[in-house]
Amino acid sequence: MALGDRPLLPPRVLLVMPDQWARALLRAALRDVGYDAVGTRTLESALRVRADDPERGAIRLIIIDQPTLGDADSGGQLAQLLAHHGAPKTLLLARATIDAVAGPWQNVLRRPVSVADVVAATAALLPLAAADRRPLD
Repeated sequence: MALGDRPLLPPRVLLVMPDQWARALLRAALRDVGYDAVGTRTLESALRVRADDPERGAIRLIIIDQPTLGDADSGGQLAQLLAHHGAPKTLLLARATIDAVAGPWQNVLRRPVSVADVVAATAALLPLAAADRRPLD
């Protein structure tokens, strides 16, 4: 489908997770069902992701792993990140034994959580039309 001459772009999801393997697995699982997922290790590096890439569209959901919020300045960086991306929806992957950090979360998933659980929570926050549920790669 296209809007004018521009094809409809898959919804973009930004993953902010320090663990490379978890980030890579989740990114692959999201792309497998039709989301354009991009990942970074820190809030600081997430601020360098283009807010609205002409080739890929805007970030519409940010998934944040709670360990990335551990430093003293994370509150300021989180507010900057959300403002930079136009206040997208947010999902927190919370630690199992520590209270979830207060924030602008539309959903909080507490560990242990599977990749399938995160994909399902993403679909609940950012639904895909049946015709758009297909692998991107």
